[in-house]
Amino acid sequence: MQPYSVEEDEDNDKLTSLAVVLPLAVVGFVIAAGCWTIFAVAGAYLRNALGLGSLEFGLLLAMPMAAGALLAVPAGIAAQKVGARRVMIACLLGLAVCMSLLLLVETWGGYLLVAAGLGLAGGFYSAGLQFVTCHAPSRHMGLALGIFGAGVTGAGFNYYLVPLILQAFSWEGVPLAYLVVLLLVTALLVLLTDDSDSRGDPDDETSVRQLLGRFENVRMWRLYLYFGVVAGSFFSLALWLPDFMSSRFLLTMESGARLALWFVIPGALAQIAGGGLSDRYGAGHVIVRSLMICLVALFVLSYPPMTLSVHGIDSVISIELALPLALEGVFIVVLGVALGSAMGGLQRMVVAENREAAAFAAGVLLVSACLVAFLLPVLFGAVIHWVGVGTAMFMILFMLLTGSLYLFARDYRREERQTLLRNSA
Repeated sequence: MQPYSVEEDEDNDKLTSLAVVLPLAVVGFVIAAGCWTIFAVAGAYLRNALGLGSLEFGLLLAMPMAAGALLAVPAGIAAQKVGARRVMIACLLGLAVCMSLLLLVETWGGYLLVAAGLGLAGGFYSAGLQFVTCHAPSRHMGLALGIFGAGVTGAGFNYYLVPLILQAFSWEGVPLAYLVVLLLVTALLVLLTDDSDSRGDPDDETSVRQLLGRFENVRMWRLYLYFGVVAGSFFSLALWLPDFMSSRFLLTMESGARLALWFVIPGALAQIAGGGLSDRYGAGHVIVRSLMICLVALFVLSYPPMTLSVHGIDSVISIELALPLALEGVFIVVLGVALGSAMGGLQRMVVAENREAAAFAAGVLLVSACLVAFLLPVLFGAVIHWVGVGTAMFMILFMLLTGSLYLFARDYRREERQTLLRNSA
């Protein structure tokens, strides 16, 4: 019998600890993501109850994402310095305080302040990714990170859970339910892990100067930008689709939100497949092919309903050209899965090259995604108003992802050629 090598023993130890760490991190991220987007679903109730205008309501929806972008990098730096576990616990307790405040506040200003506190979910993502990376063997890193990233499904679950709680109880039942779950997950994290679990590599970079020095790498800037475009496209469509589907097919907003779940949930879970395939075949191959599938789906979805007039002998024949609801739904699911797979591959590529500073890299990734997700809906609304075509957002994403695919493929091929030249030298 051949004895195990030292590396194999270390990998087995990491897999054992990962079996405890990963479920806790995923559950925590699911709850944090649900808190992060709670106003996207329950905001309609608050809008009516407080009589909010469009600008006030828009600020309430945007504040958690904007605060998350601001907190992501500081939380990543803190995770590098004091340990990811402590930052994760602090973020969960902060979210619990926010849920408690939601039971007390009654003014728009109070809700806006709480919305800013919900940005702590972005800090949990940065620290949680570091937490998982410390325990993930290199050969399974993409799969582990994809499973953790799939915790964003918590945002999609809000579409089902929040309306049910509102109908069964009242608005106060929503933050109360989240408060109980947050305290439970925090208790499990405290009891089942310790501070030694938060740092897996003693050589991790902790100096702020060292971490900020990583911004000098132009190639990493490009990877952050690609992830921001892909993830920002996913998040912005998740916010835009309920209204688009309801107006496109004359459905209620609740029906449109349920249809949008067929984009959000498969797309979030596809990060697992994207990360796992990246471990096996390489992240570059997965990203390129995923983006190509995105472009095919976006090309089809970009075409608005059209009427073709055929001048016959005796009359003009009008032919209606439009995707039926079922076929449109299929392409939207394909688009969500392809975007999620590309997100998983990009996340794996970035973290693999920044493993000793994974929390900081995660923070920058989240900042990039949040900024794009914040800007794209504004661009969608402006272009649709200017062009007057409801599918303009698919056209915008087609052009944006075409440019990203071209630049990423060019950089990836260049890296491959340089690697081959170094190996042959």
